[in-house]
Amino acid sequence: MKIGLVGRSGTAALLGFAFLSLLPQIRAQFTPVPTGSASSIPEAQLLKPEALVQLLQTTNKDKPLILQVGSHMLFAQAHIPGSEYAGPGSQPAGIEKLESRVNALSRKKLIVLYCGCCPWNRCPNLGPAYAKLRDMGFTNVKALYLADNFGADWADKGYPVEQGY
Repeated sequence: MKIGLVGRSGTAALLGFAFLSLLPQIRAQFTPVPTGSASSIPEAQLLKPEALVQLLQTTNKDKPLILQVGSHMLFAQAHIPGSEYAGPGSQPAGIEKLESRVNALSRKKLIVLYCGCCPWNRCPNLGPAYAKLRDMGFTNVKALYLADNFGADWADKGYPVEQGY
């Protein structure tokens, strides 16, 4: 009878240890990503650079509105042709400028946001800009996924750029 109890205690201890070792992974699954992070944007709403280039090359008259929500200096240095500077998404003034620019648009309009100031997981601008548009009722908002930055993931790949503002 003692062997059975010791066996059960050993099994319980093993199960307890296994649970404790998995606790950080379980906690990470349920920890929300802050809305200020680009990583908070759902993967289904991300647009790869090559997909945007292809979209811009179509003859469809209903082109997306492309808004750069990063630094003005970055926009002046190089930006996607036809895109507009909407102010930094991490700043209240940038969010106000973004809201003002899109307020009169149909909530179904395709809007593509991009920044490219730094690596995706550290971008402070895309998350707040995306959240603002969603809060305003826009249903067709995409974020251009630039893993490293605008230079490496767009300009250096030979995709079209404009300079100045």
